[in-house]
Amino acid sequence: MKKFFALLLTGALALGVAGCGGKTNEAGNAGEAEATGDETGAVTLKIGASPTPHSEILNAAKEELAAKGINLEIVEFTDYVQPNLALDSGDLDANYFQHEPYLDSFNQEHGTELVNLGAVHYEPMGIYSTTVTDLAELPDGAKIGIPADGTNGGRALLLLEANGLIKLNPEAGISATKLDIKENPKNIEIIEMEAAQLPLSIGDLSLAVINGNYAMQNGLKTEDALAIEAADSLAATTYANIIAVNTGNETRPELVTFLEVLKGQTVADFITNTYGGAVAPIK
Repeated sequence: MKKFFALLLTGALALGVAGCGGKTNEAGNAGEAEATGDETGAVTLKIGASPTPHSEILNAAKEELAAKGINLEIVEFTDYVQPNLALDSGDLDANYFQHEPYLDSFNQEHGTELVNLGAVHYEPMGIYSTTVTDLAELPDGAKIGIPADGTNGGRALLLLEANGLIKLNPEAGISATKLDIKENPKNIEIIEMEAAQLPLSIGDLSLAVINGNYAMQNGLKTEDALAIEAADSLAATTYANIIAVNTGNETRPELVTFLEVLKGQTVADFITNTYGGAVAPIK
């Protein structure tokens, strides 16, 4: 009888261990989403994204991914914190909404270990005006609005420099501020304001340097811009929007294929034809 109860206890313990083990993926790593399959053998990837343009771009890739055996489940987020937390916890396989400097900052602040799988697109910043038609004719003492945040303010100043309006301390780079302006031949006045407010305030300024997403949301097209960031500019390459994954997932076959499709011609054509230059594919 004692032997019988001992066997029962052994079996119960074995079941208990097996149940606990079910919380890790096949690689034995917690915090990484498992790609699930269906009866056809297709793999499902769960991707977090901002609604515009990221979710729209992902939807454009669905058909090609399905042909390669990958079903895409898109989860939309309207903030910049939750999609990284969801990725870190394993609720997502990847996310698509941010640039690498933001990802690096997030990792540092939250103790996460998310990595850049690859860049898909960038949203070029442009110089817009309702009164000036040629930057060469910008009047002395003109008021120019730029984003107040450090990330986009530096981009805006670099774009003004690239178009001969100011000269910056060459050591400042992408982190340039108004204090780094070394030459200002037209005595322009730099006015910092919330990036989202710039399109709404354009009538009160000689020029406004506006992010691509805010320009697009307010009906401004790339062809309306007096100047725009070049695809090979420091800002465009630094602030390209990326696919983020958990460390160790960079070589997962389905994620590698996912990135290849997003960087392929079908998606590039969709971006080019849909956003009128306000969003540009990374080659």
